[in-house]
Amino acid sequence: MSTPDGFRPARLTVGIVSAGRVGSALGVALERAEHVVVACSAVSRASRDRAQRRLPDTAVLPVDEVAGRAELLLLAVPDAVLAELVTGLAATNAVRPGTIVVHTSGANGVGVLAPLTDQGCIPLAIHPAMTFTGSDEDIERLPDTCFGVTAADEVGYAIGQSLVLEIGGEPFRVREDARTLYHAALAHASNHLVTVLLDAVEALRSALWGQELLGQEIVGDAPGGIAERVVAPLARASLENALQRGQAALTGPVARGDAAAVLAHLDALTEVNPELAQAYRANSLRTAQRAHAPAEVFAALTAGRQQR
Repeated sequence: MSTPDGFRPARLTVGIVSAGRVGSALGVALERAEHVVVACSAVSRASRDRAQRRLPDTAVLPVDEVAGRAELLLLAVPDAVLAELVTGLAATNAVRPGTIVVHTSGANGVGVLAPLTDQGCIPLAIHPAMTFTGSDEDIERLPDTCFGVTAADEVGYAIGQSLVLEIGGEPFRVREDARTLYHAALAHASNHLVTVLLDAVEALRSALWGQELLGQEIVGDAPGGIAERVVAPLARASLENALQRGQAALTGPVARGDAAAVLAHLDALTEVNPELAQAYRANSLRTAQRAHAPAEVFAALTAGRQQR
């Protein structure tokens, strides 16, 4: 695949630490782009199974041996262990000078790779702005994913851009000093969206409990039931409206200034789960701020549960 500036790295031998959800998915994508994943590390049974299924021709080796074989070393480990991993690789001189070292941490830039940069490696932070569940859908989503790239210089940015374009993604630059804010924004969009939706499903299950429609009784709490089917089109429409229309996508009692309805919601949710009601209150307060709701809505939200 060509890039805007004509730069394309040679076919690279790739090492992956480790074969988790992200590392194995990116390994498949890199192999589809004609790079060769020669080795990966896999400690847990789940990682070994994933490596065997997704990268069957790739050797599973200790971390230092993976690093020693790689021209492109992909560090796809949790944020909390990345710095320790880099320090350990540098201490053992496991990575050859000139190796392109890429980590996939959203919160970190290239600074965390300094011990390897000092040994002549090319540091890159390439973070896929996507959630990974371990399913094969992870791999199929990569071509439509944006990737936040941080590099030490323009050569690094050219390499990072090319690698992302080769797997079909869209690269964009993130400043070193903006990585934490960037990561916080994505966590807010992804993790909190899941929490809000699951809270809504929990409340809806309680509202529909024991009812029947077309012979189907609403029982259990397994995903995929009527509550999820009710919420799904509404949530998808709200997401698309927010991304396409911005502030104009806000609807509902808070945006309309209906304080009585908001209070009734809080009472009903408290009966189901007080913590769920507190989450609704916090989200409604932020919605009221965005919607410039009238004062009575703010009063209802800040006064706590009131007797009416």
